Amino acid sequence: MEKEEFLPIPLEHSRNIFGQFDCHARKLERFLGISIVNRDEGIKLIGSPAAVERGKKILNELWELSRRGNQIQEQNVDYAIAMAMEDKEEVLVSIDSDLICHTVNGRPIKPKTLGQKQYADAIRDKMIVFGMGPAGTGKTYLAMALAITAFKNNEVERIILTRPAIEAGEKLGFLPGDLQSKVDPYLRPLYDALYQIMGAESFLKNMEKGLIEVAPLAYMRGRTLDNAFIILDEAQNTTPAQMKMFLTRIGFGSKVVITGDASQKDLAPNVQSGLDVAVRVLARLEDIAFCELTSKDVVRHPLVQKIVKAYEAYESKEQNRKKHGAGKRSHR
Repeated sequence: MEKEEFLPIPLEHSRNIFGQFDCHARKLERFLGISIVNRDEGIKLIGSPAAVERGKKILNELWELSRRGNQIQEQNVDYAIAMAMEDKEEVLVSIDSDLICHTVNGRPIKPKTLGQKQYADAIRDKMIVFGMGPAGTGKTYLAMALAITAFKNNEVERIILTRPAIEAGEKLGFLPGDLQSKVDPYLRPLYDALYQIMGAESFLKNMEKGLIEVAPLAYMRGRTLDNAFIILDEAQNTTPAQMKMFLTRIGFGSKVVITGDASQKDLAPNVQSGLDVAVRVLARLEDIAFCELTSKDVVRHPLVQKIVKAYEAYESKEQNRKKHGAGKRSHR
């Protein structure tokens, strides 16, 4: 038995929700198995009672996002569908309420998924946070936005951004220039985020004053870092000794975020990751949070989410194959 439901969504909002060439509406129809008809006075949903009810919840949530001034993206629609399939309601609206800061161009920076919201809340609440997950989940960018917000609110005196200087699976040889020129390519992703959020002028001015520091991890040795917001990026490429050195630099009044993706290690074969060891060693300590972001939290182009999922499935299959292969050999 088919059901019809009418939603009085104004035309300017329905255009935003439906997307260019109605691509978002077509996606909703495909996933939910319903028909969506756009009228001047609102939107009509036609389909099975359960599917129409689910579609109504999704559209109402996207409508509320649109009313708040958001441009509805494919990622919003995908996430709304995923949450509806798990029977989670009004997730997008609650996430959208968390405004971290604005970029230099006035674009608001907010969490876009439940995982990102929990990650941002953990950074606010805890002294040390480990943010782990695949590329595109906003681990570094959100941490950077929260660091800049804390700095502007005088909650910390400076920002320190660091990452291990290690090549991503390729040998770059001897780079020309002074020491800063040699390490800058490794730190470029951090500079890019800072420019986008702070603006180049503000960033350079604070960097000259020593209030913002972007440096390779080796520079942290022998220092005590008080009243600072410290971000260690690409932590999966640290050795256990480097991670211990970094964690023991933390002083009073400081906040630390450690980000990493365990599936993208660039360490030499048979070298243990400092991130993996730290997770095991520190798992039960208070005031340390561990946030696991997943492919659901990828907020880059939707194709990136599919790529991450495909690699996860492939790596899981390979691990099972190796495990079974080792098991067979041990029985011989």
